[in-house]
Amino acid sequence: MASKQPFARRILIAFVLMTTLVSGLFSLSIVAVVHVLEEHLVSEELSRELDTVLHEDLKYGNRPRLDSSTRFFASNLAGYAIPEQYAGLSEGFNEVFDGDKAFYVYVQEINGNTYQLVQEQHEFEAREQALFNVVLAGFLLTVVGAWALGLIMARRVMAPVSRLAQQVRHRDQLHTLAPPLAPDYPDDEVGQLAAAFDSTLGQVRQSLERERLFTSDVSHELRTPLMVIATSCELLAEAALSPRERQQLERITRACEEMRELVQTFLQLARSKANESAFVADSSLTSVAAAQIERWEPMFNDKGLAFQHAQEGNDNGLYNATFLSTVMANLLRNALHYTEHGVVRLVLEEGGFRVEDSGAGIPHEQHEQIFQPFVRGPQARGEGLGLGLSLVKRICAKQGWSITVHSRAEGGTCFTVRFNPPANEIFTSP
Repeated sequence: MASKQPFARRILIAFVLMTTLVSGLFSLSIVAVVHVLEEHLVSEELSRELDTVLHEDLKYGNRPRLDSSTRFFASNLAGYAIPEQYAGLSEGFNEVFDGDKAFYVYVQEINGNTYQLVQEQHEFEAREQALFNVVLAGFLLTVVGAWALGLIMARRVMAPVSRLAQQVRHRDQLHTLAPPLAPDYPDDEVGQLAAAFDSTLGQVRQSLERERLFTSDVSHELRTPLMVIATSCELLAEAALSPRERQQLERITRACEEMRELVQTFLQLARSKANESAFVADSSLTSVAAAQIERWEPMFNDKGLAFQHAQEGNDNGLYNATFLSTVMANLLRNALHYTEHGVVRLVLEEGGFRVEDSGAGIPHEQHEQIFQPFVRGPQARGEGLGLGLSLVKRICAKQGWSITVHSRAEGGTCFTVRFNPPANEIFTSP
């Protein structure tokens, strides 16, 4: 499982852990070496003193010449009987503890007799303890120094990465010809990352530009034939037509008007934010809703559905008429297609509106999927491609609006559009 710690902190932790391991092993090595040297040096010294006592002092009937911290014991000499606490020690160097005191005991056996030299080691222990304290202090200082040095190193290592992240985050890379990032960095891993970002960004720009040009060109070219169709419909409307022919003419006229609105919508979506004239907000929610009610109410009535519209709050904002009309029309069209009986309601609120229906509803697990392109609900019908709600989502994202969907308790679905959503609200269902 990948660590979720910041990269700089991971560098610092790795640096401190490595230093702690190396310094700890070095400190333990010093302690082990001191212990080995202690045993070796003390053994040689006591062995030499014991030889002196046995072959120079006792041989000639003299008392052992020893300092005040060293005592001599022998198993065959009455005046030098071995104390009980030193009995049974192995030959060679031994270390015996008596309470808080420590003694070096060197044992040598000659012809079945045991000879011992016992030496107090408090002075050596004091020096040894001082050495251990120095080693411990050095270890702690090394760890603290490693932490401070690691913090500096981590900041220096991460500085280019943080700088690159800031450049990527605070520049509108997709819609402006910003200069490449790679020349600002040396030819190292960060430079390679910047170059990879420049390359990928270039490909994304080209793809977006191709899509923008395609949408813009196609939408622009469709305006002329649509104008021809609309003009022809106007001329035919003045002719004497049978009721059936006039009904078909009205369908053609409505379809032409819908295509004209879609062309206008796609043209505006293809334009960048820099072109402010494409996003003029000059229409109120009430006026747009009135136009949609006039357009869709006859179709709901023809299908035998009750179409209700209500206003639960006053909205004084102004909005782009093309975008708002497209969003509202798509939601009303969906309600018309997927509601077989009952009622469809358009409710205007302060800062938004909602469309409610009594149709088959949408399963909760598909509330997010239906906003994706080419995704249709389980009750899909007709020849639609599943692009209506995807277009609605694109418009809302471009305008800073939000759209949410939830199932109604009494059956059916409710779509809610908010013009000034909270910062954390996204296209999801409650």
